[in-house]
Amino acid sequence: MATSLRVPAWARPDRMAGALGVAVLVALWWALAAAGIAGGTIPSPWRVLSTMWSDGWELYGPNFQVTAIGAAQGFLWGNALAIAIAALIMLVPRIEPLATQLAILSYCTPLVALGPIILVVFGGRTPTVFLAAMYCFFTTMVGAVSGLRSADPASLDLVRVYGGGRWQRLYRVQAVAALPNTFAALKIAAPSAVLGAIIGEYLGGVDSGIGVALTAAQTAYNVPRTWGMAIAAAALAGLGYLLVAGTARLITPWTSTAEEAAR
Repeated sequence: MATSLRVPAWARPDRMAGALGVAVLVALWWALAAAGIAGGTIPSPWRVLSTMWSDGWELYGPNFQVTAIGAAQGFLWGNALAIAIAALIMLVPRIEPLATQLAILSYCTPLVALGPIILVVFGGRTPTVFLAAMYCFFTTMVGAVSGLRSADPASLDLVRVYGGGRWQRLYRVQAVAALPNTFAALKIAAPSAVLGAIIGEYLGGVDSGIGVALTAAQTAYNVPRTWGMAIAAAALAGLGYLLVAGTARLITPWTSTAEEAAR
């Protein structure tokens, strides 16, 4: 009787391809730095890492924490509003054209132009949270609406036959069916929230955060520190993605099982 060998998680083709891609990017980065491309403004990976080590947690820790908090707040507000509007569309279909137009408007409006207005009106860290929320809103709303509409028609008809209205169909059938699509949108929204928070910090009005540290490093022409802060921003975005992906595995394990079977 043949036995199937289970491939370790780290040896799966997708993981190996990801590791290979990172190695290629680092090698390309090192080659560009060694060749002196762009007037020598590309530091080597070793120089960036040594600068990050010398700067230490005293620089990166507080700024990382402040940006993470702002991004998390914007992530929660933006996605909560997006999911609430998606559910409202299912309950009151007539509002869909208006909600869709508002979502598209929020996506197309240059948020960097809105940031200074929010800064003048509210001040403080409100622009950071606002931009983080706006960068999440459109993606999550589209994903949630598509997920709610992917519910099994037979299950919806069964609830309807037993006298259930739109609300019963929403929370008994559509909400569960929407989880995979919604979590897929949230995975995209997490790095977007980090981007929005950093752009909000660029606008001023705050004295800490990755965006503030980036601005200070650029002003001082400290190229290795600038690259180090960019790596910190990428790490924060990746951490947000991994947290959402881990939550999705816990709440929708059937999705992960289906993906592994497809591999």
